[in-house]
Amino acid sequence: MSSKAVLNIDEYLRERLMPVEGAIPHIPGIEMFGASIPAGIVGGDLFEYINFQQRYDIGARIQQAQRFSKEFLEPLPPDTVARNSVDDHVQWLKTKPDYSPRMEAEYRFARSSEELRVAEELRNLYSTAGVLLVDAQGHGIISAKIASTVHDTFHALMLTELDRYGRTTPMLLENLNLRLAQSVTARNALGIRKEDAREIATMIYGEVRPGGDFRFANFGHPPPLVFSAEYRRFMNINESRMVQFMALGLQIPADHPDHRKYYSLNFVRSESDASGLGEITLMSPGDILVLYTDGVYDGSDIHSRELLETVMRDHYRDPAKKICGALLDYALAQDDRLRQSGETDVIDDKTVFIVKRT
Repeated sequence: MSSKAVLNIDEYLRERLMPVEGAIPHIPGIEMFGASIPAGIVGGDLFEYINFQQRYDIGARIQQAQRFSKEFLEPLPPDTVARNSVDDHVQWLKTKPDYSPRMEAEYRFARSSEELRVAEELRNLYSTAGVLLVDAQGHGIISAKIASTVHDTFHALMLTELDRYGRTTPMLLENLNLRLAQSVTARNALGIRKEDAREIATMIYGEVRPGGDFRFANFGHPPPLVFSAEYRRFMNINESRMVQFMALGLQIPADHPDHRKYYSLNFVRSESDASGLGEITLMSPGDILVLYTDGVYDGSDIHSRELLETVMRDHYRDPAKKICGALLDYALAQDDRLRQSGETDVIDDKTVFIVKRT
């Protein structure tokens, strides 16, 4: 019998919501580091590196896409079982009165070229790193469970994205958003009113590429900060590059086919296009992107921003790991002041993620 201690649910959730340093992606010209500190034994913050090279066999996926691109062009021999989805669709086409061999050839060519594009997109993942930052409302085991739901859904959807497109698309985010929305049918069956408590989480998912490009989607999360090494201060970022939706599950796209099946505070345009993405570029060596949760900074208070800026000014020359630690130490010191003033109820989980252009 194993002597290894069995984790209780709190310990299990805390362990699976914490990243490990071994997962930090290596992107040319970029240094990154992130960490989380829960307010209790377990918290509602989730931070994770998406290390595409480590998590997925990109080379094998490229070979698969190339194989499909050739196989999709080959007509199915008579009286044989369909080998793939293209064969299956062609067999369906042949049952239609207006079928012609030209239709099969055109369809096979289109699907073959799609697989060539998938292979091309997959190659870009060798120099791409993702970061997932989630803040579930509250800071206990229920919040941790919500964060875990976002985590598991995200990774299940990612597998489909890489198979179909070779990259992440806004469709992944739209489906993830829908996963946290309230189902009208389920809520009615349970007798729960739509104004009652619901699972709420904010989220940023972004991807970092060489040259300091960071493209991201923001669902109700405090906006990223960019610290300029040249000017030694946080820079003001054009609002058009900081697109933000409401927290996960609160808004459903008006053109989504299931939008009547979920409660939505209001209906928005579809997230399934590039207009729903924000974009930031670290222009110069030493520039720093800071992502965080509201246990560190709520994203709006000017005085708190100035205090963070002071910390950054003292540490911006340091490695990303040390900058991250300095910001978390600052946040913990703020917690001590809250305890002294009897405001322990506002102490929250803390997460910081640093991207530094070297």
